[in-house]
Amino acid sequence: MDDNRINELMDTTVGKIRQLVDSNTIIGEPIVTPDGITVIPVSRVSFGFATGGASGQKNVSFTGANGAGVKVEPIGFFVIKDGNCRMINVAPPPSNTVERVVEMVPDILDRIEAMTKKD
Repeated sequence: MDDNRINELMDTTVGKIRQLVDSNTIIGEPIVTPDGITVIPVSRVSFGFATGGASGQKNVSFTGANGAGVKVEPIGFFVIKDGNCRMINVAPPPSNTVERVVEMVPDILDRIEAMTKKD
């Protein structure tokens, strides 16, 4: 019975996080300027939650608590103009190899596209 109450607490917490964080939180809605430039905001989302409960006393059947936190951090914008896409960063420079590789992807794709057009 108490396991069900803990599951209810966890389901409630995860449900609230899902309401706060969806794909539009990470890749925002495109914004088109009058001169035809499309700007798409990009954010990093991190979250955590904890749930716990206890029982065992004769007069108290269950005691529980939960908590959650969500952090949304803007990291940049995709700017699309004349078929070219660029990433403009607003976050600090990448601190590890994986972040550097992810940052290089738009430039690599542009170079590949330019090479295939020449052929």
